[in-house]
Amino acid sequence: MAKDLNNNKKIQRNYFLIALFFGAIVVTIVVRAVMVSFVEGNFWRELGEKTIRTGIPIPAVRGNIYSDNHELMATSEYRYRLYLDFWAEGVKKDTLMKYIKPLSKELNKMFPDKSAATYEAHIMRGWRQRSPRNREYLLNIGDVNYLQLKVIRQMPFFRQGQNKSGLYARSFVRRVKPYGTLASRTIGDIYGEFDKGGKNGLELAFDSLLRGHPGTGTRQRIQGRNIHVTDKKPVHGCDIISTININMQDITEKALLEKLRELDAESGTAVLMEVKTGEIKAIANLGRIREGVWGETKNYAVADLNEPGSTFKVASMMVALDDGLVQPDDPVDVGNGVFDYAGSILRDHNANRGGYGMITAAKSIWFSSNIGVAKIILKSYGNNPGRYVDGLYRLGFNQDFQLDIPGYGIARIRHPKTSPDTWYKTTLPWMSFGYETQIPPIYTLTFFNAIANNGTMVKPVFVREIREDGHVKEKKTEVILKKHICSTQTLRHIREMLDSVVNHPQGTGKPARSELVRISGKTGTAQISQGAAGYKSGGLSHHVSFCGYFPSGDPLYSCIVVIRKPRNGSASGGYMSGRVFKRIAEDVFVQNIAANHRLTAYNDTIMPKMPLVKSGLSEHSKYAMKKLDVKYDDDNLKGKWMSARTENDCVLLNDRNVSDNIVPNITGMGAKDAVYALESAGLHVSLTGVGTVVSQSVAAGSKVEKGRIVAVRLK
Repeated sequence: MAKDLNNNKKIQRNYFLIALFFGAIVVTIVVRAVMVSFVEGNFWRELGEKTIRTGIPIPAVRGNIYSDNHELMATSEYRYRLYLDFWAEGVKKDTLMKYIKPLSKELNKMFPDKSAATYEAHIMRGWRQRSPRNREYLLNIGDVNYLQLKVIRQMPFFRQGQNKSGLYARSFVRRVKPYGTLASRTIGDIYGEFDKGGKNGLELAFDSLLRGHPGTGTRQRIQGRNIHVTDKKPVHGCDIISTININMQDITEKALLEKLRELDAESGTAVLMEVKTGEIKAIANLGRIREGVWGETKNYAVADLNEPGSTFKVASMMVALDDGLVQPDDPVDVGNGVFDYAGSILRDHNANRGGYGMITAAKSIWFSSNIGVAKIILKSYGNNPGRYVDGLYRLGFNQDFQLDIPGYGIARIRHPKTSPDTWYKTTLPWMSFGYETQIPPIYTLTFFNAIANNGTMVKPVFVREIREDGHVKEKKTEVILKKHICSTQTLRHIREMLDSVVNHPQGTGKPARSELVRISGKTGTAQISQGAAGYKSGGLSHHVSFCGYFPSGDPLYSCIVVIRKPRNGSASGGYMSGRVFKRIAEDVFVQNIAANHRLTAYNDTIMPKMPLVKSGLSEHSKYAMKKLDVKYDDDNLKGKWMSARTENDCVLLNDRNVSDNIVPNITGMGAKDAVYALESAGLHVSLTGVGTVVSQSVAAGSKVEKGRIVAVRLK
């Protein structure tokens, strides 16, 4: 009994000691909690604020701009700029000296534009010049993409990590245009290399849609590493599908550039418009940057306010015909090509050859007679010039077209009632043939397009669709500015005149005549006002133009070509601008026929060609080649993704690098393999075309953003 009693006392004592021990722990925890909360609270809160940063902006990806058939014209590309922080905690001189030579050799292999010795000297210079106040020493390799960054981080010395090597990267977004200068001014630019918003063109007009909405995140430093957490995902910008057609743009730009070089002109504009819809299919604005070099510097087509010259005679004739004040066969005496009116001399282009004498009203358009059109308008509106200007307004010349391109100009045609102080006796006749008015080329084109479109004037448009996450958010349709610019009879007379300008043996537009496609249009040659000095003769003070449409019978496209201040040759709208128009019309017409009437070619059964082997999954390609008894060499193939080329009747297979978290290069692949490669990386795919992949909207080598849509074009 006594023994049991002693055991119970021991057990009670042990329980008491255990309870005392845990009680002490609880008391310690409570005391420590009180200390942390009330005594040391400020210290720990400040420390926490230093290691955790909230509300960090996460930029949205700017939307892409595409052509009418979804070819990429502007996109954002992530790039990285590399720096060395020689004051990083773990950077040691002996380690740097150990790895500097192998590191420099690796940099030279990857970026051979500089020698290994140059890289070594540059890095060592940074080490010698290191300062705690300047911890950003730029590595002299230029900007790199994400794939290159991954390789650099595995080079000697750098592979130790940021703390021991001092290597760190700053990312930025660069806006790139895969087609270079094609329609560059219309597509537009952003401010600087970082995306600070649109600067001009479509980039500015649709900036709020393209830029998207940034997200926010939290960054916390744990055990020497920054951990990033996304609190609010960014909303990527919308994509803009423009009306520009890459092939037509290329045709238009090349034709204009060659003529500018030939004439050594100051600048030139060419715009191609689809008649029914008003879609701008091509727009070239080339100005002389320096001697022998032209580029896109200003959107002359929409912003340039110049006197249009003789193309405006068509508007004057249309107003008089529609008011019933003249008929095409009415006689007009233009005499010897010199007309003295109100103390000013008016001349025709053939005055030195004796003029045209007695002609019809229609022929005043065929032959582009200044005197003929001026006399018709003076006879019709001399006592009421306001009625003439009202007629021009009726044609739509006073409208604000509200174009998609910021900075566009609006036609200026003054009225005698609103501008009596600047309305002179000579204003009416000079206005009739394209002087004393300021009209952007896009307005003249829109007017001629209405003639081609059976009298219906449609607004020029530059954007076809707006897409969000691959889905159509807004689809643009044609906007009718004027249902009828004139009567049906007037329209028929005008179209006959424009046809004769080009196809009549004496028409001033004869140089634009084509045996391939029938063209209608009007030439324009205008002297450029020198301000107080007035108008001077000579090519350096002219701009020449041609505006019209094709094919004449059933017009598909309208076009205007304007060339300013040619140094070579005699200023002529027909021989200069008309020739450019002809080339554009013929090339566009041929390509349109080729696209709809493909010829069937048969294989040569005697000398069969090697089959085209697309890039993609190697096992599928090898299986097909075995079945077709095609010789191939896969000695250099180690992975499952391959690229192929044919050499000496043998298909050579090589590895194609497809890495995790990196956007793969899918060019040359078929649709199936391309979709598989992209979706395996966590991306969504939007396909257009058939055949082989020729372009992808997100650059290969970029870091994968899960869920991002990649537009893929096959051809």
